[in-house]
Amino acid sequence: MVEKNQWDSRLSFLFAMIGAAVGLGNIWRFSYVVYSNGGGTFFIPYLIAIAVLGIPFLILEYGIGYSFRDSFSNVLKRINPKLEFVSWTLLLFVFIVLIYYTVILSWDLVYLSSSFTFSWGNDVALYFVQNVGGSSNLSNLSSFIIPTTIGALIIWFVVWFISHRDLNDGIGKISRMLIPALFIMMIGIVLYALTLPGASIGVQTLLQPDWSKLTDINIWLAAFSQILFSLSMGQAIALTYASYLPDGSNLNDNVLLVVFANSSFEVFTAFGMFSILGFMSFSTGTPMVQLISEGTGLIFVVFPMIFNIMGLVGHIIAPLLFLAILFAGITSAVAIFEPMMNSTEVKLKWSRKKTVTVLSIIGCICSLIFTTGISSYLVGVVDGFVNEFGILFLTAIQCIIFTWMYNVDSLIPVINENSKFKVGSLWKITIKYVLPFFLIGMWLIGVFNLFTDAGSFEAMVYIIIMVLVLLFSGILTKINAD
Repeated sequence: MVEKNQWDSRLSFLFAMIGAAVGLGNIWRFSYVVYSNGGGTFFIPYLIAIAVLGIPFLILEYGIGYSFRDSFSNVLKRINPKLEFVSWTLLLFVFIVLIYYTVILSWDLVYLSSSFTFSWGNDVALYFVQNVGGSSNLSNLSSFIIPTTIGALIIWFVVWFISHRDLNDGIGKISRMLIPALFIMMIGIVLYALTLPGASIGVQTLLQPDWSKLTDINIWLAAFSQILFSLSMGQAIALTYASYLPDGSNLNDNVLLVVFANSSFEVFTAFGMFSILGFMSFSTGTPMVQLISEGTGLIFVVFPMIFNIMGLVGHIIAPLLFLAILFAGITSAVAIFEPMMNSTEVKLKWSRKKTVTVLSIIGCICSLIFTTGISSYLVGVVDGFVNEFGILFLTAIQCIIFTWMYNVDSLIPVINENSKFKVGSLWKITIKYVLPFFLIGMWLIGVFNLFTDAGSFEAMVYIIIMVLVLLFSGILTKINAD
């Protein structure tokens, strides 16, 4: 029997939404995106992307979720029964994200345990290959990286433990605990980083403007992509969380708070990341350009090198950073899990505990594929396809469905009713005409780049994912639990 979920307070909802938005990309991706897209110049398209994409689309998701008070699959089914297949396609793509996201968190768990003794040694790149992420050598597919495998099992247990509980005892409580702790830790890390010798070198490198890039379409695409994925938009997370809101909730103002918290966190964190890189450059004489890298290379290779030369303080900062990443990742992981869990629970009329347990077992088994000797390579291949091809396209489709197939005019009084920040015709024009154009354009460019760079192995992975997603979308659509 499906239990009726509802947030017990506005605070629980806000912390859960902030936890969904603030994830790994805010810590290790944003600073690189700023640096590689015009430095300080990037903030112009970034702020425009927030105004044009971030706030309007999140308001739409909140409004749809709050109005229907139903699972994502049922929402699309109620708009048009033929759309249920589309809903399961998106939900499966998002579930795939969770499958490899837990593996990335397992890497962080390995580094967290290593950060107390610096057991990664001096050759940090070799440590990552041998003990955490493996390599792109396909012959290593048959072997498991044991620390990563154990870490993935632990992370899945944590996700199951939080998610199988009642909404407020699980996600609500953990979000109220971890998000404030995350923000406090990152404030401490960043403030200390700003005092390091050479910190100004890093900050200057980060913010150095390149005004010529304002006319480059790529900087605008980077800004819109950052907002889209940073706020976890189009993944049915906001819609699902908003469906748990009680009557009389303040929708638009909540969106502004979540967007402000997310963007403030990633901008603030970027100063800390580049201050630490500036310290490394100052201490070793290494040019900044040789230190700057994106994602896992920055956190799991460059930063351990820096911690090695920090001395005693490195043994404090390192565990704090990897713990902060873990907290950000856990709150995002349970949020990514929720849409698939909620729709499956409603579809099959199972209890929350049974649904979470079954999906956790399936997800955990699938995650083991990503803990083999090609762990980081496979994660990169799947991540690129799922996000650039699947989720981006289905986000554009959602935008069209919710504004062209559903009477969006009826939504405006609902979302404005208890909000100080009101929306009207400008918001409607933006989500109905501007956003579909931007999102489809971003998708076409992303798909072109994705398939242009794809080799035979990547193409095979893409085909396998598409076949499985379409197959199981069809099965889930056809199932009648009545």
